[in-house]
Amino acid sequence: MRPDVPREYQTSAMPVTGSLTTNTIMWRVCAALLPGALLSVWFFGLGVVMNLVLVLVMATACEAACLKARGKPAMACLRDGSTVVTALILTLCMPPSMSVGILALAVCGAVVLAKHLYGGLGHNIFNPAMVGYALALVSFPDAMASWPGLDGMSGATPLTTFRYREGLSVAELWNAANGFGVLGAAGWEWVNVAYLAGGLLLWRMHLIAWRVPLAMLGTLTLLALIFYDGGSSASAGSPAYHLFSAGTMLAAFFVLTDPVTHPATRRSQLVFGALAGIVIFAVRAWGNYPDGIAFAVLLANAATPFLNRVARTHRDSHDQVTG
Repeated sequence: MRPDVPREYQTSAMPVTGSLTTNTIMWRVCAALLPGALLSVWFFGLGVVMNLVLVLVMATACEAACLKARGKPAMACLRDGSTVVTALILTLCMPPSMSVGILALAVCGAVVLAKHLYGGLGHNIFNPAMVGYALALVSFPDAMASWPGLDGMSGATPLTTFRYREGLSVAELWNAANGFGVLGAAGWEWVNVAYLAGGLLLWRMHLIAWRVPLAMLGTLTLLALIFYDGGSSASAGSPAYHLFSAGTMLAAFFVLTDPVTHPATRRSQLVFGALAGIVIFAVRAWGNYPDGIAFAVLLANAATPFLNRVARTHRDSHDQVTG
């Protein structure tokens, strides 16, 4: 449990209450990720499975070593399921058939830096999978930008193609050969639809704070509408492009909704999601990186203690006025 979360807000911060255990919750999250994971294998190849096996092995070993160093049972990493969720999300963010060294760097960043240096499960400020991914991204940007298409050849993602389109209008660029279109050839739209379905399932099971993805996706849609400008060569992209490219739905429903790293109150959750949406759009439209999901998540995570503190101060002030 995060120590900076006020006691009176624990229920709203952690929407899962009752008889559900951490293990049960984690495995339900894994089940909700499964459709998107299977479609990733279908569209991007067995390299996704290879990554997952390597990441799972390394993450489990790293987790066990950290627990042992902290004087805790090493097998605890297999009981709560958190290591599996982190490994699965990290894998789904990485290009298939990634080198073992880069995967190891990402795993160490996720498990050691983001999780255990903060005290382990329930105490981390930043989402572990995004810390690992961001570390790999800034260290090896070229390797992290290459994804296979249906022809088996490695190439740029739709986000990269759109970001560096050399003056082409949206109409000139938007075709299946470049991975665009309604559920286009590269499969990105299908994968995002699968994550959307899994995220809605988590919402129906009351496992996530729905205001977070709603605010993030709503903000991203609004900014896309403002800056689309009809699809000129200077267009920042349509709402459909931003919502169904890369890992948008994965981030909205499975990363930002990590209850340990998002704010506790309803209003703060809306601000948190909106902040992430603004940063994602800004990086995609004007930044040096084609996508900004990892940076947006980490920045929003960093704002969580402040948002919790503001909410607590507002609550205390309200109590004094009405008391």
